[in-house]
Formats: sequence, structure tokens, C-alpha cells
Amino acid sequence: MRGCVIVCRTLGPVDVSVNGAGAPPALLWRKNLALLVYLARSPKRARTREHLIGLLWADKPEEDARHSLNEAVRTLRRYLGEGGLESDGNQVRLGAGAVELDTDRLDALVAGQDYEAAAALVSGEFLEGFGVRGASGLDDWIAAERAFWRARSVDALIQRVEQLLRAGSVAPARAVAQRALGLARDSDRAVQAVMRCCALAGDRAGALAQFQAFAAHLSSEMGTEPADETKALAERIRRERVWRLPPGRATGEEVAATQQRAPLVGRAAELERMLEVWGACRRKRCPAVVILEGDAGTGKTRLAEELMDRARLEGAATVAVRAVEADSHEPWSGLHGIARGGLLEAPGVAGAAPPALAALRAGGAPAEPLGRTLSEVLRAVAEEHPLVVLVDDAQWLDRESLLALGAVARDLTQSPLFLLLTVTAQPPRAELDALRVRIGRELLGAVVSLESLSSDALRALARWALPGYSEVELDRVTRRVATDSAGIPLLAVELLRAVAAGLDLRDSPGAWPEPFRTLDQTLPGDLPDAVVAAIRIGFRRLSAGAQRVLAVAAVLGGRVPRSPLERGSALHADALAAALDELEWQRWLTAEPRGYAFVAGIVREVVERDMLTPGQRQRILDAAGPPG
Repeated sequence: MRGCVIVCRTLGPVDVSVNGAGAPPALLWRKNLALLVYLARSPKRARTREHLIGLLWADKPEEDARHSLNEAVRTLRRYLGEGGLESDGNQVRLGAGAVELDTDRLDALVAGQDYEAAAALVSGEFLEGFGVRGASGLDDWIAAERAFWRARSVDALIQRVEQLLRAGSVAPARAVAQRALGLARDSDRAVQAVMRCCALAGDRAGALAQFQAFAAHLSSEMGTEPADETKALAERIRRERVWRLPPGRATGEEVAATQQRAPLVGRAAELERMLEVWGACRRKRCPAVVILEGDAGTGKTRLAEELMDRARLEGAATVAVRAVEADSHEPWSGLHGIARGGLLEAPGVAGAAPPALAALRAGGAPAEPLGRTLSEVLRAVAEEHPLVVLVDDAQWLDRESLLALGAVARDLTQSPLFLLLTVTAQPPRAELDALRVRIGRELLGAVVSLESLSSDALRALARWALPGYSEVELDRVTRRVATDSAGIPLLAVELLRAVAAGLDLRDSPGAWPEPFRTLDQTLPGDLPDAVVAAIRIGFRRLSAGAQRVLAVAAVLGGRVPRSPLERGSALHADALAAALDELEWQRWLTAEPRGYAFVAGIVREVVERDMLTPGQRQRILDAAGPPG
């Protein structure tokens, strides 16, 4: 046999092929295979005969050992072909290119940052389950190689986890992180990766369970404790919000779509760009601004929350506020919202001057502009931890607060402050335009625009929502959802959830929204019937308490404080909290300390128009008070 190429997979149970076909039994004899892999991993792929005899045949008399080595060399040469294996009285050497090891391939892929392909190579320990009886020297070598390649493999897997997380692919990242932890049960990096993935998937309990199991393993097996960084991550996860959700009512295929949050799809490039700016803000310890723009329903809030979740897990302080239309007419309302949105409770805030803190706590119209006060408090917080400030629907922010944020971005030149503003095109705001112009010139940052989802992204959503569908069925439902949702993520998710619950999508005539009209400008009556039906089905699948709270929020409109929601729904405090958790988790409402608002106004209008009778509306108004 001439010119053969032997390929050895060693990262897991050993697997050998010759020219793409299965290896013959003689090549798979343990000492023959051990010799082949050992030579391939040796410096210059060569070893002396004396060394090889001592490694593999130390238990035999010298003459027998030399004979065994010669037989093994003859067997390898038979399959490696002429030039594949060279030997003389002193050395045995593999020819160049005669044997391909997956370990060499792993090194090359990692060097080229192809972590997807590198992770695919790792299926277990080096030579998993392999050994040669009576060859203690070989066992020692295998143990050392296993430790080395375990570290290399875990590094490649964690790099892949980070790559997937930057793209928003949390579920695949979690699976890869679990593989890393399975390889290295005592690796702090691996358990941190698993914990982050669990937390980003909303599985706070799972993340903490992983930490507890890891700590118990280290204590019992090694007498040590997790690293301080791992403990700090666990503590940050403990402080994350606990969601009180109703018991699952769906079974079988419906569970994914109706009981879980939809995955983030079609936004990999946008999320990665935002994370790049956030990373630069932290490294350079300077302010950065990201303006995230798009029509209603395109997922701006979801994407912003994704970044906020990651920032908190990395130890950042976070502040969030959502503006509504009424705020644009109330000077400094945005700044006071930021103060109440977490700034006054952030670590490090005590370093600000007491008069500045008192001014922010006071609320109402200030005696003098508060811009300088805001800068002082933000600087104090950012000195202790990187700080992210999210202003959702910033186009409704009052002029004074918008100008103050622009001044903060200019003045805090040595503070890791990340301003994240989500905006729609309407109404136009000169203050936002002025801030946009500065990004990339005098300000670190980016303007990130969200468009409708592509057909590939919609298909990924359909596969998540309808795991039992065939490829043909997925193609059909993807085309129908693309037409009815116009690629708007919010509506696509509701349609798919409704399909999982039994909605039959029929052909709907006409394209929408109409040319040159945004979703915000589209009346509920202009929506395709399938979209309206999907929103109705989604509403009916909520718990009774959540339906009551959502009805109150729809009637009152704008940003609704907690007390009117409680009066209008007639729910006691615990039941109200559970209903609000459900509505936030399912992304009907978004929250901040001043109150709750619909994620998308168009959905509010459908609920208010189609899910309530005139008598119900009036009773809600009587109980809760006038609209906000």
C-alpha cells in the first residue's frame, strides 16, 4: 500500500481512518496505535529505538522487546506506505504528512480564531479510555497529554461560548459551556461560562445550582474553594431578579413557544457591535454612546436589555428608564427618572456630594439646571464600577434631560459610562441629531439600526416555536409569517406562538404597513387579520390576573404607575406582582420605577379595542382614575 494518509481523532474516544476508510484491525492493536500517536506527537515526529522500547515494551526481555518494536514498525509501514515511516538502527521517524492528528488541527483552528470548527473537534479527553497494560511510561505520557489538551480544549470551547454569546445565541452557548465543564470539572472558567449562560437564559436557579455543585466538588475532591471571581459572579446572579411566573399550562410542542421567552435571532451583528463599544468603554475608561434606532416592534428594547443583562453579570452598575410621550413636556422628568431608575441606589453613589444627591432626590422643577448635578453623581458611580444608563424611547425625553445627557458624554472624559438610547424616527429630535453627529468624531460609540427580520431569522424563530414541524412545513409557515408580520419581531413571535396554540394561518391579501408608513402610524384596523388573531390568542393564554392588569394598562395608556394598576385590577399586592412579572417575562409590558408601559403601542390598541367592552373600560377608569 502506497501513499496512504492516516487520520487519528484523539480528542475523545480514539478513531482512526486510512484514506477516508476504516482502519484495519492490525493498525488498531493497542501498541501499534500507541506507537503511531506517540510518534506523531513527538518532537520532529521521531524517537530513538531505546526510548520506544522503554516506553512500550519495558516488561519484556531486550531481544523480545526489539522484535516487538520491529514488528510494530513493519505494520505501520505497511499502511503508511513508502516514505511514511523511516527507521534505522537508532531512530524511528514518521514522514511529513503521513499522519494527521486532530490535535494539530485544533491548534491551527484556534490560531485562526475559527472557534466553531475547533469546538466541533472536541468530543472528550485525549485518547479517552485508551491505555496499554504494563506500559507505565506510556500511561504517564497520556496523563500529561490529557492535562495539556484538556486545557487547550476547554479554552477553545470557552472561546466558542463567548463567540456565540456575542451573537446572542444563548442556548447553543450553554450547550458548549456544559461540554467545557464536563471536560474540566475543577475549571473556574468553565463553570463561570455555564453560570453566565444560565443567567442570560433566565435560569437564575440553574446558574446558582451549578455554582453550588462546583463548590461542593472542589471541597470534597480537592479541599479548595471556587476562585473569588467565580464567587463574585454567583453573588451577582443571586442579586438578579426572581421571576414569579404562573405554572405552565402547555404540553408537548407548545411549551417552547408559549412558556418561554423567544430567542434573540437575526440580531447577531447589531449585538456584537454594541458589545464592542461596551468593551471599549470599559477598557479605555471613557464615555461611550450607542443610539439604537428602529421602528416600533423591531426589538430595540429586547436588544438593549440583552446588553444590560451582560453588563450586570460583568459587574457593571445599571440604570434604566423608559420615556413616554407625556415626558417630553415635563422639564427634567427624564433626569429624575434616571435617578429613580437605579442611579441613587448604585454602588459608589455615596461618593457624590450630599447637595447633588438631595437635588436628584427632590424631584419636581429644580431651582437651577441639574445637568452639572447629574454629571457629578454619574462620575461618582463610574469611579467604583463601569456604569450603563439605558433610556428607552429616548425620542420622548424632555429637551433639558437630552441636553444634559449630551453634556455628560462630553464632560466625563475619564469615566466608563455607557449611554444606550433606543429611539424611533418619529418625532424627530434635534437634540438626538446633534448627539448622533458627535458619535465617531469626538465620542466613542455607534448608531445601530434595526431592520425587519430576514427570512432566515424568521425560519429560526419558527423552528424554535414549532419543533415538531417538518422542513416543508417550516418553509410554509415562515413565508406566511413573513407576509403577515412584515418581518417585525414582536408580531412574528406572537404569530408563531399563536400557531403553536392552534391558529391556522390563512392567506391575507395586501402588503402592510403601507409604503412610507411605520408600524406606529398603522391603526389596529390596518393590521392583517392573522396578527390581530395572534394578539387575541396571546392575551387569552395569559393568566386571569395578567389579563386584568393588561386591560388596565391598555385603558389608561402611557406609563401607568403601580397603584392605578392595583386599583383597576382589584388584585392584592402579591397577585399584582405575579401578574406584572408574567407580563414583563412575556414582553407585553416593560417596567421602570415610575410605572409600566406596553412594549409596542400597536398591541395596546388591539387589546384596548378588541378585548374589552365599553362597560369594562368605564369600570376600569372609575376604579383606577383617569388615563396617564
